Amino acid sequence: MPELPEVETTLRGIAPHLLGETVQKSIIRQPKLRWPIPDELPMLLQGKTIRALQRRAKYLLLNFDHGTLILHLGMSGNLRILSSDVPPEKHDHFDLILESGKLLRLRDPRRFGAVLWHAGDLATQPLLAKLGPEPLLDDFDGDALYRVTRSRSAAIKLVIMDNQVVVGVGNIYANESLFRAGIKPQASAKSLSKIRCARLVAEIRDTLRESIELGGSSLRDYVDSDGKQGYFQQNYWVYGRTGLPCRRCGKAIQLIRQGQRASFYCAHCQK
Repeated sequence: MPELPEVETTLRGIAPHLLGETVQKSIIRQPKLRWPIPDELPMLLQGKTIRALQRRAKYLLLNFDHGTLILHLGMSGNLRILSSDVPPEKHDHFDLILESGKLLRLRDPRRFGAVLWHAGDLATQPLLAKLGPEPLLDDFDGDALYRVTRSRSAAIKLVIMDNQVVVGVGNIYANESLFRAGIKPQASAKSLSKIRCARLVAEIRDTLRESIELGGSSLRDYVDSDGKQGYFQQNYWVYGRTGLPCRRCGKAIQLIRQGQRASFYCAHCQK
């Protein structure tokens, strides 16, 4: 599923085409996504101007004067900028048509994405209210991770994937960051020293930034707003490499299950 780098890549791709543009109309073709698309959305958006765009965790937020359009890519979704005369295909469920002659189109074959509206303070929106800090901002640092892990005996991989601890560190990037930090995914969170917490935070940031620069990871359906695949998967150290030699030491990459997710690691390089 698209993780933070893929969502950030999408944001950077669509923002220049949407910022300051006015919505001519919106079209709902399939309202039954993860949550129903509000029936009144076309009326709410018609003639309104997009004032700002931002990302919060894996949510894309289009800010209007009277509220916020919340978009989520789900398991298989992508957002494309197209000419308004491009006909929709089978899995194209939502269009935001602009007065510029362009449109923003949500394609979501598995329909786990979301198109929602929130008219109030985003801090009160249930999906956003309890989210932790952003991993690329200064309020998530080694000291913050050290504090939050003192009372947690759970595996560190599960902790950094907890959106109340830090947002956007999905399975791929948790695996890759832990390898780069030299920390095994099953290590108890509270066993990590301040130094190791600081190292892990630094590697989470570097891993996410590198992936963003490469357009994210394209494992199944993900493409960016121009229809291009990401290339970060070519740089994986451990993810999906079970049984293959570690690119540092040559030992075989191992696979375990944690919280119903696959964890990949090198038992020699990660302690």
